[in-house]
Amino acid sequence: MNNTKEAVYFNSAIKIIQKYNKDKSKLIPILQDIQKEYNYLPEDIMTFVASTLGITPANLFSVATFYSHFTLKPKGKYIIRICDGTACHVRGSNPLLIEIKKTLKLNDNQTTTPDMLFTVETVSCLGACGLAPVVVVNEDVHGEVTKEKLREILTNILKNEGK
Repeated sequence: MNNTKEAVYFNSAIKIIQKYNKDKSKLIPILQDIQKEYNYLPEDIMTFVASTLGITPANLFSVATFYSHFTLKPKGKYIIRICDGTACHVRGSNPLLIEIKKTLKLNDNQTTTPDMLFTVETVSCLGACGLAPVVVVNEDVHGEVTKEKLREILTNILKNEGK
């Protein structure tokens, strides 16, 4: 990165750290804000945060990897979580997963589209068994999802994105 791009890249992290007065006891809210800003926890930003707060990178990474909410991998703008708990599985969540991967052209090893628009995850339970099968897009819960309803959800997102 050149110096201008680098300064812009780190600027958001600097603002977040300043928002919490460089208080290392506020590490979790700092990491939450960093993840919200960058959509994941980039390694170079994490090292920068550790250095700025006066803690070791190992300490910071141990916190970031302990909590399942944090991710060290880039994720798409739209995170699609497909429940594969018992109720959802029995009511057809696996065919939904296959359909979404086919629609988004993701192979078995991919979870994020190359354009960083979508990330697809399976989760053990979303706590909405009565609505099975359940799909959550970012914070929006969709219950009793069929392949047709899933296609409609994706089509609406793509329309909103101008694609």
